[in-house]
Amino acid sequence: MTPVPSAFGLVAGDLPRTLAFYRALGLDIPPDADEAPHVDVPLPGGFRLMIDSVDTITSFDPSWSPPTGSPRAGLAFECDSPADVDKTYAELVDAGFDGHLEPWDAFWGQRYASLRDPDGTGVDLFAALPTG
Repeated sequence: MTPVPSAFGLVAGDLPRTLAFYRALGLDIPPDADEAPHVDVPLPGGFRLMIDSVDTITSFDPSWSPPTGSPRAGLAFECDSPADVDKTYAELVDAGFDGHLEPWDAFWGQRYASLRDPDGTGVDLFAALPTG
């Protein structure tokens, strides 16, 4: 059998804050997940986002330590419109989350912005720019 990609995982230093960030991006994460050691969020298209606390990870991998430096992985969220990129970015920054790069019109034809989740993972917002 060939392995099939089905999920990606994040490790959260402050699980409730990380879950609040992803809730603000529209993911359906129940409130009681804040107390769970592992959260499994179904995504459109069948993929899942798995978020674990540091305590959970170190319970089976005591040598685990958080990466340092810039993120080497990131997530991207497609927005409905260029205006929605701006609105979503502003809402997250206003809620106290880290806005890394303010929205701009990218040369590849998208309105784009970059945030960092509470653990420093890059999270991009994008929408196609109108053509014509």
